[in-house]
Amino acid sequence: MEHEQKTIRYQSKTHEKLTSLINRVNIESLKMAHKKQKPGKAVGIDGESKVGYSTNLEQNLNNLIERMKRFQYIPKPVRRTYIPKANGSKRPLGIPSYEDRLVQSVMADILNEIYEPRFLECSYGFRPERSAHDVVRIINEAVMHKKVNYVLEADIKGFFDNLDQNWLMKFLEHDIADKNFLRYIGRFLKAGVMEGTELQDSDRGTPQGGLISPVLANVYLHYVLDQWYELGLKKHLRGEVYYVRYADDFLLMFQYENEARMVMELLRKRLSKFGLELAEDKTRILSFGKYARSKEEFDFLGFTFFNTKSHRGWYRIGVRTSKKKLKAKRLVVKAWLRTRLTSPIADTMRLINACLIGHANYYCVNGNFKAVQNFWLYVRESTYNMLNRRDQKGRLRWEQFNRIWDFYVQKPRITVDIWHYEPKLI
Repeated sequence: MEHEQKTIRYQSKTHEKLTSLINRVNIESLKMAHKKQKPGKAVGIDGESKVGYSTNLEQNLNNLIERMKRFQYIPKPVRRTYIPKANGSKRPLGIPSYEDRLVQSVMADILNEIYEPRFLECSYGFRPERSAHDVVRIINEAVMHKKVNYVLEADIKGFFDNLDQNWLMKFLEHDIADKNFLRYIGRFLKAGVMEGTELQDSDRGTPQGGLISPVLANVYLHYVLDQWYELGLKKHLRGEVYYVRYADDFLLMFQYENEARMVMELLRKRLSKFGLELAEDKTRILSFGKYARSKEEFDFLGFTFFNTKSHRGWYRIGVRTSKKKLKAKRLVVKAWLRTRLTSPIADTMRLINACLIGHANYYCVNGNFKAVQNFWLYVRESTYNMLNRRDQKGRLRWEQFNRIWDFYVQKPRITVDIWHYEPKLI
């Protein structure tokens, strides 16, 4: 399978269009996809799990391949569920059936191999060896060392729900000549959504939660935004401009305010052409950088960026955990600790340690140590209060609790250097 992926990537570099892709969805690749699936994940409308599907794995996969060859394989509607957001609303999530998850996994791997050589440097989300921290470094580099005075903070309204499927298929057809491979992508897009007992058609968008959705989103925005910026827009601007995108979140940084305003209008027209629109309440131009006229700040990828000074009085861009994300994480901690009242203390502490390490690995960048430490202290105090509520024999002393805490839970430390880095600015 690894050799096949390398072959696809090589062909993508050397050929305008790729053929013979659907035959790579075979017994071997599906077995690998099955092996990668995590047990215990939420099930789709078929109720099938990894454990259940494993019972007759060979027979199930052979049957699946035969149906695909005869074009009798029809993806099932995704099961709609909702996850809470920090603002009190809920984010829709689509859970595919187990067989659909396997096929999507293999097809997503194929698409990634096709497009990785074709995607541009400005795209960072859902790509190998690229991360949100690279984007933070690029923003820091542009504002600190380039002629950046204005930031266009933009948000696409309901991108995953409003993506135009017809345009998406045209984009894919530009690079892929295998009609059968494209036929199955179309079937996944049209599979529909099951909400309770009601089946809803899906003539727009791609369900969040589908394994194939991230790469399809990247393909769509590669043509709608990345190429538009790289091959056209920036060549017609007089001042310096920098653009970076992570999934459907993107940022433009300008030297001149008038060009930032002109691009914002062009952006509205560009998105409208492809069935998308800006979320006006989340889109704005702000003065930002060494010569900013105000103390405005903006949020991006869970961080708040703001103008500040070093201890020597020099200008510096500040980065901290956004208040919105921090509030959401505190609510999650509070709710989770309520579920641990009767759980073994050692198990609870190990889980807390793992979660705090994950939090630090993302948020503990240069200049943000205090925010991460404060969250660590909040979790410690909340855990102490939870353990005292469950203790029927008397109050757990703070000193005794700290010995337990220090034994299991690591202290936070800076994990990501965003200052000493030379990213390629786009």
